[in-house]
Amino acid sequence: MATTRTARTAWKGNLVAGQGQVTFETSGIGTFPVSWPSRAEQANGKTSPEELIAGAHSACFSMALSHGLTGAGTPPATLETQADVTFQPGEGITGIHLTVTGDVPGLDEAGFVKAAEEAKANCPVSKALAGTTITLTAKLA
Repeated sequence: MATTRTARTAWKGNLVAGQGQVTFETSGIGTFPVSWPSRAEQANGKTSPEELIAGAHSACFSMALSHGLTGAGTPPATLETQADVTFQPGEGITGIHLTVTGDVPGLDEAGFVKAAEEAKANCPVSKALAGTTITLTAKLA
């Protein structure tokens, strides 16, 4: 069964001086301010499209890795994933780096790295971002 998730942004003003509010409609978890300076300079309490992508990617990758490990008979005790999305004004998103540390009883480092590479290649968000270079660092805790 397909699902659709919805977020909405209300923007006022031009790119540089304007600002907006991103609302997560489906979950109702909140509304968050966004602006050009929060994207291209310092966050200063506001979010950016890149931070939102980082959140989506780290969550999706963690789910995909957990699923793959469990399917292979080595379910993880914990996974800690960080996604760093790099934005270059005038160029766009230039790369994403995933860093994952896992506590996976019964699995060695090589097996964990292999499972993490498979999750990186196959998680739906990675696939949606296929036009971007995605790198990975994976290690056991």
